[in-house]
Amino acid sequence: MQERFAERIRGIEISGIRRIFEAAGPDSINLGLGQPDFDTPQHIRDAAIRAIQEGKTGYTTNNGIPELRAAICEKFKKENGLSYKPDQLIVTAGASEALHIVMQALVGHGDRVLCADPGFVSYAALATMAGGRPVSVPLDTKLHVDIEAAKNLMEGARVFVLNSPGNPTGAVESKESIRAIVEYANDRGVTVVSDEVYEHFVYGKKHWSAAQFGEDVITVNATSKTYAMTGWRLGYLAAQSEVVEQCLKVHQYCQACATSISQYAAVAAYTGDQNLVGVMRDEYRARRDLICTSLHGMEFDFPEPDGAFYTFVPMKPALVQKIIGRGVIIVPGTAFGVNAPEYARLSYAASRENLIRALDRIRQAMGE
Repeated sequence: MQERFAERIRGIEISGIRRIFEAAGPDSINLGLGQPDFDTPQHIRDAAIRAIQEGKTGYTTNNGIPELRAAICEKFKKENGLSYKPDQLIVTAGASEALHIVMQALVGHGDRVLCADPGFVSYAALATMAGGRPVSVPLDTKLHVDIEAAKNLMEGARVFVLNSPGNPTGAVESKESIRAIVEYANDRGVTVVSDEVYEHFVYGKKHWSAAQFGEDVITVNATSKTYAMTGWRLGYLAAQSEVVEQCLKVHQYCQACATSISQYAAVAAYTGDQNLVGVMRDEYRARRDLICTSLHGMEFDFPEPDGAFYTFVPMKPALVQKIIGRGVIIVPGTAFGVNAPEYARLSYAASRENLIRALDRIRQAMGE
């Protein structure tokens, strides 16, 4: 029966994050999904309603409506110090589609794709679906990319996937580390794909865009986390024109265009009041402090995350299962690669009330 299906798909597992999320019971506290618990800001919702009322519900140009691409270019200039032209962007159905079309456009049969391990679940799977061969890049004891190990793996690779702030670790890579990765990769003909969806959720450090340090960089981002718009499925990629041209072919045939209504909502997101982003960041920081203080008090030893909204905690698999059995949904480290079998990821994109309840259940599970 298995022979009916393509080999590149047979070897891929269903996402461990989604499997646990969808199996959660009615009284479960979900610390497993990277889902902001904030509502999408009102002015963004209003823009979507206006788009519907004005009949802006048809196909758009493949690479996105001009006003959104112009707004994203202005965002890059203002926030990241990067100069892109609108035709160097593709608006996609979330960052997930952007990553998919990049892999399809760049990765050939057997090409090596370097991904942090532990790292976000999609990178290795998307590389495999493109016919490539994912290669694990280890992290150091502080959960940052091991730069020397990365350099040693770089020769002959096709793509290096960089994610800062990182999922599942919450690590924010330094300017020096990002520069070193980009310059070393570009010198060897390796394209850096920089996933920056958590860029606005950094605590006490500074976010650096990889494209500041080299030309052969593809920047992937989305409205999902920044504006609490996960379900709107609106992301984008920015790159050199020749890269965009090839990625656009894949986008045309798998998606055609991102949802028109979401695009008009995203215009309001990028051109409207940004204060609410700071409000969300400050709340995430308070939640981070709450969960880290409590877990350290339970004698878990792990580095405090500097970004995103995850803690990555050393935890025996038996304890992980006890915690899940208590109705707290967390994700075993094995979902993020082979290098963290005795870890778990806990998201603090949940209310303080739910975090407190979850921490109490974790204490109970430890006492069993």
